[in-house]
Amino acid sequence: MEIATSGGEYAPMCGDPAVARRVLVIPALFDEANKLRRFTVDAMRALADLGVATVLPDLPGCNESQAALSTQTLTAWRAAMHAVAVEQAATHVLTIRGGALLAPPGIPLIAYAPAAGASQLRAMLRAAVLSEREAGREVTREGLMKRGLRDGLVLSGHALGATMLAEWNAAEPAGAARTIAQTELGGPGLWLRAEPGEDRAQSARLAQLVAAAL
Repeated sequence: MEIATSGGEYAPMCGDPAVARRVLVIPALFDEANKLRRFTVDAMRALADLGVATVLPDLPGCNESQAALSTQTLTAWRAAMHAVAVEQAATHVLTIRGGALLAPPGIPLIAYAPAAGASQLRAMLRAAVLSEREAGREVTREGLMKRGLRDGLVLSGHALGATMLAEWNAAEPAGAARTIAQTELGGPGLWLRAEPGEDRAQSARLAQLVAAAL
């Protein structure tokens, strides 16, 4: 099922919208979003089986969104997530990895493996440096960041504006009522794999822990 969200965009909903427990899911960011997409959807399906409805909105500029990613900021993304939470009467928020940087205030938060913006940005900058060097261009992580803070930067295929980079580098995860560590799911996090993957056991375990925390 798809529902309309702010700006006329759409988001998949999983579960019965009439149930009392309704969770806004804020996905992982950028490259990790690709690696964790199947995992996230499988967890939503498992939550539906446990009587929990979930909504997974597209971040503006990502996936099916018609907005330009290069004009987005973390501030704008936070506002968009707050608007969806209000529109969909979310009782709780579940964030995946860097999604914890976008959690709207005033709604109980469950954060799965929350990650600081700076650590994720460093990883993407390292990948960009390796790519540049393979192409015969000698660059440094610091040099790329300096350029990005002035002109914006394309990282792992994502065109990020200067304001986005500055905000992301400084962002810390929101405080959560319940933080779920990767060790509670068993096995390594799927974002560590080179390619997107799935692990039904981990998705089911995450759903169980989220349902128990509601």
